[in-house]
Amino acid sequence: MTRFHEATPLDDGELYGILHGESLSHLLSLTTRIALLARWQTGAMNREHRYALTATWTGNLGSGTSGYRDYSRDVTLEVAGKPVVLASSDKPFRGDPERWNPEDLLVAALSECHLLSYLHACVQAGVVVTSYVDEATGLLREDGSSSARFEQVVLHPRVTVAEASMVEAAEAAHRTAHDWCFIARSVNFPVTHEATVAVG
Repeated sequence: MTRFHEATPLDDGELYGILHGESLSHLLSLTTRIALLARWQTGAMNREHRYALTATWTGNLGSGTSGYRDYSRDVTLEVAGKPVVLASSDKPFRGDPERWNPEDLLVAALSECHLLSYLHACVQAGVVVTSYVDEATGLLREDGSSSARFEQVVLHPRVTVAEASMVEAAEAAHRTAHDWCFIARSVNFPVTHEATVAVG
């Protein structure tokens, strides 16, 4: 349950959760409920979220990009206040296999987005999730013209819930999570899930 005093200010995430089904530890007054709804509706139609990062190429081996084999694909990805991500291209494209590549990051974004959307969907459905592990896979196909594109990403979430009575709702929550996932809604290839739900 969300616990707060009526006088406590709410951030946007808490407000979103409350107005989308997360329960409260007490009944809010009618005045407070009206105020919360008005606050949400005021911004809901035109809400924007902006993201920024710095990508820095660190692979100049001395002669820059004088030749295809003359430079490293090493990159650092930085977002203010967060750990630096060491990145590169995938190994078949002369990258460092020990670093994250763009394909890894795309599959990771889809997997995490579904995971977080799923947890929210389960809260709404009254499902108590105690464990969630996804081994996601992506298929990128080269087209023979020095280009390639993702054809699909398949998520394989293994979910554990607290009670057997929650299994059906837990399975259905994956469909809700897919519809909610901002990243899945933004790509032009299929993102599917092959989920299992256990009790434990």
